[in-house]
Amino acid sequence: MKKIFIAGKWKLGGGKPSKSYYPADHSENAEISSASLDDVDEAILAADAAWRHSDWRDTLPSEKATILFKVANLLEDKKTFLAKLQTRDNGKPISETMGLVNSAIATTRYIASCLETLDNELTNQRIKSVLTFTTYEPLGVIAAITPWNSPVASEIQKIIPALAGGNAVILKPAEATSLIALELATIFEEAGLPAGLFSVLTGKGSVVGEAIVKHPLVQKISFTGSTSTGRHLAHVAAEKLISTSLELGGKSPTIVFEDANVDIAVNGVIYGIFSSSGQACIAGSRLFIHQSIYDKFLDALIEKTKKIIVGDPEAPNTQMGPLVSEAHLNTVDDYVKMAKEEGGNVVTGGYRLTGENFDKGSYYAPTIITGLTNQAQICQEEIFGPVLVAMPFSDEDALVAEANQSVYGLAAGIWTEDYRKALDMAKRLEAGTIWINTYKKFSIATPFSGHKESGVGKEKGRLGILDYMQTKSIFLNLDETPNPWCEVK
Repeated sequence: MKKIFIAGKWKLGGGKPSKSYYPADHSENAEISSASLDDVDEAILAADAAWRHSDWRDTLPSEKATILFKVANLLEDKKTFLAKLQTRDNGKPISETMGLVNSAIATTRYIASCLETLDNELTNQRIKSVLTFTTYEPLGVIAAITPWNSPVASEIQKIIPALAGGNAVILKPAEATSLIALELATIFEEAGLPAGLFSVLTGKGSVVGEAIVKHPLVQKISFTGSTSTGRHLAHVAAEKLISTSLELGGKSPTIVFEDANVDIAVNGVIYGIFSSSGQACIAGSRLFIHQSIYDKFLDALIEKTKKIIVGDPEAPNTQMGPLVSEAHLNTVDDYVKMAKEEGGNVVTGGYRLTGENFDKGSYYAPTIITGLTNQAQICQEEIFGPVLVAMPFSDEDALVAEANQSVYGLAAGIWTEDYRKALDMAKRLEAGTIWINTYKKFSIATPFSGHKESGVGKEKGRLGILDYMQTKSIFLNLDETPNPWCEVK
């Protein structure tokens, strides 16, 4: 049984163990020890002591960077192993998980490099006799709660900026995909991170996660996952008056104008929804096609979708793997059935894949549905699966209204050769990330955030480090003039 990592020590947790399964055939990967409430308290007490007394908070940025660069090098050394491990854990194709590990490496190196130039600020002097400057200090113990769909990238995206800011981190990975988190613990340990600054507590979110976020010593909640859970965590944070970074759900619109390059747009739309088997918060699940090219574009889209290589996620040519579990597959299938009841027409897919290569796993065919309006329930709720709803449009103002008619505002895609139209549309869409003639491209230097119920706060970029820090303003008097009341008798 795999042990958990508490304050530099490996131990069997006191909670009920869980198991990791390979979604391609449901074979068991590992049995994993889970944390108890006592384990949570032990880890957080150690984390609080570590960031206060291990000198990490006052370690020079260059010295912090040295350790983070070691982490990046170890991630690089173990890249193939980590990619295969994540594939086993959540069923993503090896080509995708390799990309996610590369992203984790790039994130770590970028944040480490930023530490050399993350300076305090000498603020504009407003009083001749007083020098003012602002410093940035750590918050303390950070609760990092991560999802099952892209654990290695999501976890590094939280851990590295938080450590760079001088904090300690308690990581609570998704119960179904904890293997990467435990492997990261070995990497931080090998890199020489002071004991206590990082712990991995596995287990149920409703038990272990809840205990972590409600602990009085936790000073920030960083969460990626569902909007319903994010809303609950926001209430917890509000009661404690602590900050949050919440990266939540999405129902992202993709818009294809009449002048779009059809070949490029078709491939981009397919990648935007069917990569990761649609199990991505940014998945482009609502497709708006200009009426003048609707039939032509839809025919090309269906033809290309039917050619997607679905299969063994460990095979290098696989484009789409299984869904993460049987329960999730049933949820996705229920949404497709709902779409049919609402009058939708399934033009391709819409069923569980069967046969010799699929019977042991949780495989669902890439699915395209037409005949619905944006008001349909399937167009308003996040499915988190390989299901695309295509709708025609003709009027741009009506299009914008429909694209924005969602409680979510995470991402959007625009396909047009008219850059003026593209930029105007990008300004009018209510989303934190807009892609033009591409989709699902990321840069660690560019902040990622959501609008509306897609979340609060930001990740990535230099300012992402400051999200894990608090400001302190210092006023230094430069002369010996007393305060006005000093002479009062």
